[in-house]
Amino acid sequence: MKFVKAILFIAITAGLVYVLDKPWAPAPALGPFLSPFCGLWQNSEEVIDPKTRVTLQLDSLRDEVTIRFDDSGVPHIFAKNDFDLFYAQGYITAKDRLWQMDLQTRAAAGRLSEILGPATLTLDQQSRRLGMGYGAEANLKVAMTDPRSREALLGYTAGVNAFIRQLAPKDYPIEFKLLGYKPEPWKPINTMYMLEQMTLTLAGRSNELAMTNALKKYGRETIAQLFPDYPMLQESPIIPSGTAWDFPKLPIPKAVPPMVPGDSNLVSSKSLTTLPPRAPKEEGIGSNNWAVGAEKSITGYPILANDPHLELSLPSIWYQVQLHSPDMSVYGVSLPGIPSVIIGFNERVAWGVTNVDADVFDLYKIKFKNEYRNFYWHDNQWKPTHKREEIIHVKGQLKPYREQIIYTHHGPVTDSDGTFGELPNLAIKWIGHEPGNSFITFYELNKAKTYDDYRKALTNYVGPAQNFVFADNEKNIAITVNGKIPLKYKEQGKFLLDGSSPADDWHGWIPAEQNPFVKNPPRGFVSSANQSSADTTYPYYINWSFAPSERGIRINERLQAMTNANADSLRMLQNDNFSVLARTLLPRLLSILETRPLTPKQKAAHILLSNWNYQNSPESIAASIFETWFPLLGQAIWNDDFASPEAPMEYPSRDRTLYLILKQPNEKWFDNVNTPEKETLPDVVYQSFNASLDTLTKRKGAMSPEWQWSKVKDAEIRHLSRSIKPFNAPPLVTGGGSSIVNAMTKRKGPSWRMVVELGPTPRAYGIYPGGQSGNPGSPYYLNLLKKWEKGELNELIFLTSPDQKVPHLASSLVLQKR
Repeated sequence: MKFVKAILFIAITAGLVYVLDKPWAPAPALGPFLSPFCGLWQNSEEVIDPKTRVTLQLDSLRDEVTIRFDDSGVPHIFAKNDFDLFYAQGYITAKDRLWQMDLQTRAAAGRLSEILGPATLTLDQQSRRLGMGYGAEANLKVAMTDPRSREALLGYTAGVNAFIRQLAPKDYPIEFKLLGYKPEPWKPINTMYMLEQMTLTLAGRSNELAMTNALKKYGRETIAQLFPDYPMLQESPIIPSGTAWDFPKLPIPKAVPPMVPGDSNLVSSKSLTTLPPRAPKEEGIGSNNWAVGAEKSITGYPILANDPHLELSLPSIWYQVQLHSPDMSVYGVSLPGIPSVIIGFNERVAWGVTNVDADVFDLYKIKFKNEYRNFYWHDNQWKPTHKREEIIHVKGQLKPYREQIIYTHHGPVTDSDGTFGELPNLAIKWIGHEPGNSFITFYELNKAKTYDDYRKALTNYVGPAQNFVFADNEKNIAITVNGKIPLKYKEQGKFLLDGSSPADDWHGWIPAEQNPFVKNPPRGFVSSANQSSADTTYPYYINWSFAPSERGIRINERLQAMTNANADSLRMLQNDNFSVLARTLLPRLLSILETRPLTPKQKAAHILLSNWNYQNSPESIAASIFETWFPLLGQAIWNDDFASPEAPMEYPSRDRTLYLILKQPNEKWFDNVNTPEKETLPDVVYQSFNASLDTLTKRKGAMSPEWQWSKVKDAEIRHLSRSIKPFNAPPLVTGGGSSIVNAMTKRKGPSWRMVVELGPTPRAYGIYPGGQSGNPGSPYYLNLLKKWEKGELNELIFLTSPDQKVPHLASSLVLQKR
């Protein structure tokens, strides 16, 4: 019996050793992960003693670098040359954010499946088919020919790799341990992949197929009425109306009629292996920025503010840093993986960015000679295609996935309209493929001293197009709608383009100096919130559709009325929860409801809405009702006309919907064509109102404090893995909304709030949700979250020397060449 027990014990032990030492699917071997010597227990951190001074000797450095940390964990880097400056930035960013850098680079390069297995193969295929690698390689070639970007890229790369080389397995960030793989050396092209990823986020969407489907169903006249090229009801363009365009204008390319396919059944972006369609443009990814002039400022100098709205994650998309060298002293936020500061300030200037949403992603229908797709028809001749083989290694599979991507002069042929059998026949023309060196824009902004420096820096920028706001100590303010924007005929790219016609090609570029801009406007401020770049007098076509106008309208109203502004005035505007949408629409909706008999529940909701101050505050129940009601109202108007799984169609914009309700109450679009009755505007208003109350009741029970806006919106900030819930942030209590200046939605919102008071000594304030560290075991992982949630800002410590004595400074790190 004892012998049997001994054998059984040995078998169980052997089994446990086998199980714990073996990786399962994307998970690591549990033995090493749980080990007290090299597992997760090694990842806890403590607050460093402020008196601590550590010296490290590292390879490749040219001189000594001193890094001072403040009590928020922000590094202030002092170097004697640019190579060492970016070396130290790479080293310290990797120390705090190595796994984030690795993950985001893999996502852009289409290499997630190497660590996550088959579950992410479709994501990798999409990155490869979009040509992310093609674009990164093209941009790297340009960057490495400029000595400034070459120096920065090589220095940053050397610094990241210096940190990686000193890591033992026990020191790996916890996500590497969870997934059972190790960091690989950083390469300069990884920085280009990071830039491609940002271009994809901000300028990687297309609605041509959906618009072409709508055109096919309704014809040009109706589509022109429902999808105007400029808002019909209200707009407050970024460059103020009436701005003169006093430059010699280029001739506009001749317009050609849009393609309208015959009897083909259009489908949305489905290719050979039925990848899911790319997500449509989503409200909530945008930003605000503005600057008030000296005449509106209590300080006598301009004040600048910026809060980019992106998906919120842990760690943050941004990383705070100060960079100081003999010809640079700049503070702001960087993107982990990219040297320099992207949004920030120095002793003399400040700048910030918001997305333009220029039309720089077009689909071209290609006519191939045959199914081999070796030749395509263009300009009345057969031209050869080019092939690029993409190889994706998949964890757990012996053989990699291989696919040949066909390229035309437009770009990769990877989408389909269903008219070429199972083979893709739509080519993607995208700004992410355009060779350039956008890095130099930020490099020069970091060192800028004057308005002329700012304008010169912008000429290097390719994309994604951004609204660059600016202020300086010479009391200038300005905003430029900036990027490499193709010269197009009006509405070119609104619908599917003809890949065989040279008339539909991009016809060069709008000259950089003719991009819309304004300097020191009479109104005393500049601003942007992703709305229309300019009014209809601007001679060139940028896009036909921009973000809804409500955020821009509210910002401009507040800034117009503002006097004696200080940093706190602009901070409060960043946190503004007022709903221009509700102010515009709700009185009309309530007047319609008053013509109908209402149930007690409906009367209670009507009273709340009637007494509402239009503030989307966290505790507001009226905000929850309205924010639930308005989307249902839009669906009630348009679903029967535009919902089509077989041939998805674009829906009319919010502005067009408002115009319909307020100015065209007798239009046919209010009738539901799927019912025998003839519905009217009052019918859809009442039905959608009732549906909104039913929706809230189903989710939250009878009307109660559970209907408060913060609980209905249920905002959250998740770890980048999207699946490790213990690494997520605690539940948030926030107001705002997608149409609100405080553009906080469920998962998107102000990823960095910054306010800079210019002057002889700049004073700046900023914060993002989370903290400097990407390590969930660090005290700097969530230390900024509560202040951000409350709408508060930290004063940003701007040092002029490494030995400067100021409050809130903590430890020091000295890097020396080995």
